[in-house]
Amino acid sequence: MKIVEQIPDYIRTLIPYEPGRPIEEVEREYGVSNSIKLASNENPLGPSPKALAAIREKLEQLHLYPDGDCFYLKRGMAQKLGVAPENLIFGNGSNEIIELAVRTFMRPGDDAVMAEQAFVVYPLVVQAVGGNIKAVPLRNYTHDLIAIGDAVTRQTRVVFLANPNNPTGTIYRRDEWERFLGKVPPDLLLIVDEAYFEYVQDPAYPDSLRYHAADRAILTLRTFSKLYGLAGLRIGYGVGSKELIDMMQRVRQPFNVNAAAQWAALAALDDIDHVKRSLEVNRQGIEYLQAEFIRLGLQFVSSDANFILVRVGKGQAVFKQLLRQGVIVRPMEGYRFPEHVRVTVGTMEENRKFVDALQRVIRTL
Repeated sequence: MKIVEQIPDYIRTLIPYEPGRPIEEVEREYGVSNSIKLASNENPLGPSPKALAAIREKLEQLHLYPDGDCFYLKRGMAQKLGVAPENLIFGNGSNEIIELAVRTFMRPGDDAVMAEQAFVVYPLVVQAVGGNIKAVPLRNYTHDLIAIGDAVTRQTRVVFLANPNNPTGTIYRRDEWERFLGKVPPDLLLIVDEAYFEYVQDPAYPDSLRYHAADRAILTLRTFSKLYGLAGLRIGYGVGSKELIDMMQRVRQPFNVNAAAQWAALAALDDIDHVKRSLEVNRQGIEYLQAEFIRLGLQFVSSDANFILVRVGKGQAVFKQLLRQGVIVRPMEGYRFPEHVRVTVGTMEENRKFVDALQRVIRTL
């Protein structure tokens, strides 16, 4: 029997992650120019200037292997968060931290509970290790923590919670979270994905770091890809107890975070001005886009992140027509929102270009 014929069904039936369309490909295919990409929730202001300066300063060191323990970045982040360095693990984006956690704490046949329409990587990683996926429907586009708690059984090893949730941009609040913690057993691993937490302004938002305790297994995930504008360098991190992190470090491969990413992330931590500008651009963009959707009579999900899920009718058709005008958004059919697209908040110029293009498209469909 050929080696590929021996692959288990849980690998054969995996549907690979479908990345967004890059600007160069769209412009080549459709013969357009000056395109904008509002599909991957990137920072429209670009990377932190301090991060760029740090990379330029050390370019001549690229022949050396990176720091395998992220020593300086780990200590800088530990000081910023008020945790010990031993509570931190860094990865090639927070995606790698998700995979490390699942490979460390799940076995074939174990269950993982998650929202049905949350980050697509959660079920991909669980299925890849032979785990069982228990997906709980959203309630009003938001994590239903009561139903997620009810779905937990003795076979459950991991629960995924995204706050804010991608692709809806919604959050669950402190009272719901605390009731949930009182309901689920403490020996579960709660993976709380807070990739967009910096954008949240709601005072009832529960920062999961404040709930880390010796008797509760919580792994908080965060990233430099969004607010800090370092998506191209792929660097994220997890925060957990020393025991959790120690086990994951045994699975982590050496040199998993490249040197440029470490230099840039450490410098970006201190770039307060860039953070403030980025948050203000996002706030203004959210207000503008939501007001325009109301004017156009389009339903949308009120967002606490840097993107908005908007109902446009024929989502895939709208996506393709927008491509012809040099505007890249994200179709949501893969998330079982076939009537929606997800649009990243851009600069005001980009936001206006998107709205103008969308207005023309919906008039023709």
